[in-house]
Amino acid sequence: MTDNRQSKLITKGVQRSPNRAMLRAVGFGDGDWDKPIVGVANGYSTITPCNAGLNVLAERAQAALRGAGAMPQIFGTITVADGISMGTEGMKYSLVSREVIADAIETACKGQCMDGVIAIGGCDKNMPGAMIALARMNIPAIFVYGGTIKPGHVDGRDLTVVSVFEAVGQHSAGKIDAAELREVECHACPGVGSCGGMYTANTMSSAIEAMGMSLPYSSTMAAEDAEKADSAARSAEVLAQAIHKQILPRQLLTREAFENAITVVMAVGGSTNAVLHLLAIAHAAEVPLTIDDFEEIRGRVPVLCDLKPSGRYVATDLHRAGGIPQVMKMLLAHDLLHGDALTISGETLAEVLHDVPPTPHIDQDVIHQWEQPVYEHGHLAILKGNLATEGAVAKITGIKQARITGPARVFETEESCLNAILLGEIQPGDILVIRYEGPKGGPGMREMLAPTSALIGAGLGDSVGLITDGRFSGGTYGMVVGHVAPEAAVGGTIALVEEGDAITIDADQRLLQLNVDDGELVQRRSQWQPRPMQYTRGVLAKYAKLVGTSSLGAVTD
Repeated sequence: MTDNRQSKLITKGVQRSPNRAMLRAVGFGDGDWDKPIVGVANGYSTITPCNAGLNVLAERAQAALRGAGAMPQIFGTITVADGISMGTEGMKYSLVSREVIADAIETACKGQCMDGVIAIGGCDKNMPGAMIALARMNIPAIFVYGGTIKPGHVDGRDLTVVSVFEAVGQHSAGKIDAAELREVECHACPGVGSCGGMYTANTMSSAIEAMGMSLPYSSTMAAEDAEKADSAARSAEVLAQAIHKQILPRQLLTREAFENAITVVMAVGGSTNAVLHLLAIAHAAEVPLTIDDFEEIRGRVPVLCDLKPSGRYVATDLHRAGGIPQVMKMLLAHDLLHGDALTISGETLAEVLHDVPPTPHIDQDVIHQWEQPVYEHGHLAILKGNLATEGAVAKITGIKQARITGPARVFETEESCLNAILLGEIQPGDILVIRYEGPKGGPGMREMLAPTSALIGAGLGDSVGLITDGRFSGGTYGMVVGHVAPEAAVGGTIALVEEGDAITIDADQRLLQLNVDDGELVQRRSQWQPRPMQYTRGVLAKYAKLVGTSSLGAVTD
């Protein structure tokens, strides 16, 4: 067991009687002092459908832990509902919540000397936040994903929350009327669960499964299905075994595991946020990983799954087609995964996938056959150039042109850009620049789903580029580039762009270039002054002081 195991401390005699007295009040008895104390980090809340079903999973996990001879202790963690805060000042707290969740789980587990922890989360930042904590603490741990939402339906179309954002753009462009917009709004989210496409939540759940920190098939289960609660109970049983065997997170979170996760993210067409979060988790695990590793892996991994936002299907379709194990078995069969990587069950990845067929069923087209991938190479490209010397992240699937050069339309906030789109002030060929939305400058690196969805809805997704030092939702697609680093707030070149400057986005050459003479840029830089901090008190002020560059994961420690 770990050196700080509380069940050891409370058996040391009379001096530990106060500890035992407190624990008796929460259900411990004389036969429980030698049992492992296991935290159940419960992200339940009614703030968002992503987390509204988690309490059921926490209760099933708690019962299973008791049945396995452990003493479960439930504690709460927070969440910020990205889809609700999107486009508002509240979105600045979304990425911040990743750090708050990590700190909360670490504080509770370390403060109470827990022997292990099962983390249960739903919305986007729940997963990387929990994983950062698990990597830091290095006590036996497992992650349980709350599950994906089922698609909504209107006129035979599958809907997700992104459908609503795009419908707003369609309505402002006069393509649909208010009645149809309302129909989409009312039917897009039919129940509990996280956003249904291969957006950030489902991307991160898939990555965590690929790293062996959650159970097979668990990352694509629907939140409302009985198998999700059953999986939570089984996860608790596996964790109890891991505590007995002392299987620790850092034995699983190796360099090979991160390469497996990146490979799976590329194959399923996952969110740009995976770059940010995997870098942060690797930092917590003290595993060397750089933004350039994503580009290197992208070049050898095909996109195998036809999933929203740029594709046709949702996560529940992927689950029926074989889920992440089917995708991983295909990758393993073509020597693109490290099959000897260890998983939380104590088995290697190859052993976990032993009975999975190497090819998907031919009666579905969610997962393409190896010989007919959706795209020959991965979709998350790392762009560099004088506009992003540290790098920027672009999702290059689903775009009709890989290169665009056009005049800059400069916006200092997301709101001002969205307003220009909705008022019809953006023309084909424009390059929108949204800056001072980075980790420090926002602060909080807001997601730009509202403007990108408005572009799609207005029919400009293939003809207008957008770059930002902020982030994108996993639901974003089109000629868009985020995570531009260095960000504007620290004097990155994006801060020097002026209205009308020519900008080139070239996905094939992985280039993000401001076509302005070097001498002119030197002159502009000499006149640039950092902006005063917008927030001087509270969590955003503390975050802005601590947070680092997005090219290193926007970490705070």
